[in-house]
Amino acid sequence: MDECRIVAGPFSFPARFETARAPETCGAFRRQMPFATEIIHVRWSGEAIWMPLGDLQFGVGYENATSYPAPGQVILYPGGVSETEILLGYGAVRFASKAGQLAGNHFLTITQDLDKVYELGRLTLLKGAQPIRFEAA
Repeated sequence: MDECRIVAGPFSFPARFETARAPETCGAFRRQMPFATEIIHVRWSGEAIWMPLGDLQFGVGYENATSYPAPGQVILYPGGVSETEILLGYGAVRFASKAGQLAGNHFLTITQDLDKVYELGRLTLLKGAQPIRFEAA
């Protein structure tokens, strides 16, 4: 299962797991699916939406980590300096927290409708929290 669907706010996106580059993170996330929560707009990172997950543990370390996810790239920060979180970039991003710059595991990439990812980001910025669900394709 290398594909999944992300349903967020009024949008739906096909996505691909980055299994070759982040096998542990992909496996841990797949075991949590379907995964549903809410997205809010980031505070320190630029043009991105995020899912604060508190002390939820996925049991992974760093792999395929980046501080600069491109639009449509989904990263998992496994916790440590800040809480566990998932971030989805929709524009220019430098992943950070109040403690400074962070890096997260790029484990999932949206494969179509990137213009709608931008719209989702702006909707979340202007209108507030939106539901999000990751499910099998």
